[in-house]
Amino acid sequence: MDALTAVHPPDYVAQIRAVSEAGGGAFDPDTVASAGSYRAALHAAGGACAMVEALLSGDAEVGFCGLRPPGHHAEPAVAMGFCLFNNVAVAALHALESLGVERMLVFDWDVHHGNGTNDIFHTDPRVLFASIHQSPLYPGTGPLTDVGSGSGEGYTINLPVPPGSGEDVWLSLVEHIVAPAARAFEPQLVLVSAGFDAHRDDPLADCRLDVGSFAQMALQVRALADGLAAPVGAVLEGGYDLSALARSSAATLEALAAGGAPRSSERHPLADRAADQLAAYWPFRDGPATSWSSPSA
Repeated sequence: MDALTAVHPPDYVAQIRAVSEAGGGAFDPDTVASAGSYRAALHAAGGACAMVEALLSGDAEVGFCGLRPPGHHAEPAVAMGFCLFNNVAVAALHALESLGVERMLVFDWDVHHGNGTNDIFHTDPRVLFASIHQSPLYPGTGPLTDVGSGSGEGYTINLPVPPGSGEDVWLSLVEHIVAPAARAFEPQLVLVSAGFDAHRDDPLADCRLDVGSFAQMALQVRALADGLAAPVGAVLEGGYDLSALARSSAATLEALAAGGAPRSSERHPLADRAADQLAAYWPFRDGPATSWSSPSA
């Protein structure tokens, strides 16, 4: 409960519990609780915390949490987007506050922007939050210009992509934007908000990834983490075509576990655009940007 209320106010946690124990109800048109939702949501957030404990204790080098309900849309006091508690944020703050981590990367590849995670760590320089997501699309947040605020300015990387974007766009942004920034940041833990709704068969979005695309992103993340000597864990987010979700999750598990050399991608114009926007904060040495200073400078 201490880990949970570090992110979500006690009154909000009590509200989720009360609605669930009363038999359920709707928080918004998308987000509905049943009688078992509170207990399930506790297990989801607790499972993510247990994973980071295993990763940071050395019991595991990689991890994957197949959790429901998902979490990345949940704001501190607002349930939305099928999410009650922000599982990855609870786990991340647990790692920072209780497990000795000083810097960490949270990479969100769900097709919908992780607005809750974005906002929770918006002013926190200990967390580099990077998100690739379709825009326009629910929840309508995450423009390229949102780079964090206050002490956290520069530590938020939002990479919106248009409908119809395929792996040429997504893999280029991972390789040429997310990875260089993360290497400069040197996180001690890497967490992935792993949604699989950017798959071409998913009914709630319009991107064009395949099962192999998620495997390649997982290989990129594993290679990045290995280069930093940091453990890596993934937390399940969205995915609404069950066959695509199952196959993509399995491919991600296999790639994270086995590792190996990811395929290199050509720079996409969206990567150049992002590099120009973010050059004041991170070193994109192979891009058009020529100047760089640390966000903490």
